[in-house]
Amino acid sequence: MASEAHREAARIVLSERWAALSTLSEKGPLGAMVAYAPDPDLTALTLHLSQLALHTRNLLADPRASIVVTRPDPGTGDPQLLPRVSLQGHVSALEEGEPGYDEAKAAYLSRFPDAAERFDLGDFVLFRFVPEEARYVGGFGRALRTEAAHLAEAARELGAPG
Repeated sequence: MASEAHREAARIVLSERWAALSTLSEKGPLGAMVAYAPDPDLTALTLHLSQLALHTRNLLADPRASIVVTRPDPGTGDPQLLPRVSLQGHVSALEEGEPGYDEAKAAYLSRFPDAAERFDLGDFVLFRFVPEEARYVGGFGRALRTEAAHLAEAARELGAPG
């Protein structure tokens, strides 16, 4: 059975849609904001990114990445107390016609229907981000470092299929 911290971390990643993505280049790390669609069991997140963006080119050259998801800042109180999850893992580009592409595209469009027209543009790439490790901060003194498999277990306990 997952701990409450694992379940809260899973809730954050499942419920939010906007995250900070960190990629690596020869000049060092680069951060960008991206939309994502999580698999219901949190075994992967789907990203749809333009190759015109430096972060996309970085991912195509080096698949290592980190994604940070946080609860929104209401503009009051100490923002360092906002619950957040940092995921470390790898991406793989999905090509149309290969296994998993249609399911990933459908999941992304289910979450972001307005993105449909971008699938007709030739410069966009669909990525599958597979987390390997997670760090959850639930506020002061509430932190957890865990394997991604524990988040998947928590997501299943929250009602995700699997």
